[in-house]
Amino acid sequence: MRSLPLPLALTARLTPVAVLACAGWAMASGPDKTSTTASGDTSAQQTAGQSASDAPSSAATSTGAVKTYAGAPAPCGSIPVATIKSLVPGAKTAGKEIPSTDTKLRRTCSWNALKGYDYRWLDVSFEIMDTDAAAAKEYKDRVAEKSGGGAVPGLGDSGYSVVNLTTEDKQQTREGVVMAQVSNALVVVTYNGSDFENKKAPSTDEINKGAIKAAKSAVTALKGSR
Repeated sequence: MRSLPLPLALTARLTPVAVLACAGWAMASGPDKTSTTASGDTSAQQTAGQSASDAPSSAATSTGAVKTYAGAPAPCGSIPVATIKSLVPGAKTAGKEIPSTDTKLRRTCSWNALKGYDYRWLDVSFEIMDTDAAAAKEYKDRVAEKSGGGAVPGLGDSGYSVVNLTTEDKQQTREGVVMAQVSNALVVVTYNGSDFENKKAPSTDEINKGAIKAAKSAVTALKGSR
């Protein structure tokens, strides 16, 4: 069966969102406290022991002092091979990681293939923020930008899915985006497809379910990276 060239809209597909600015980010931390005791001084040893036991409690009350996720996990290993074969038939299951200026803050992997006349694209991104609050705000802002979707229950702390249809030169493309906030991290999955034989796009249900399935795997991989 012959393969057709990709339409300009797909070959010139927008690269993932620019790397998050980290210039103003700083993690609050206090100076270490060291207690010294003289040998045989029982009261001094008790004081030092009490101070040490109080330290974790004090640190726990410092909002944003500890980041649940210090860095982004390897994105190309976040989706099971069986899922890649199902969602992107014909794609190299190893995926291709997109270069990032700071891999601790953002990492993205993509898979795409044209099998016969059917084209599919999947990408998965992990983005690390300084605090849970910063991640929650970014998640809320992005959901507002992509209105028209709905919540995905049980996906991270908050999950959202939206599917849109675009048409260019009579060729339809349907794209689904799923976002999840997990503590101080964001997981973003994009999944789209086209049929170049009939000029139609896959159904909303197919794209939406595929994107959510990939997002659930990515969230599981993120949690396992701690």
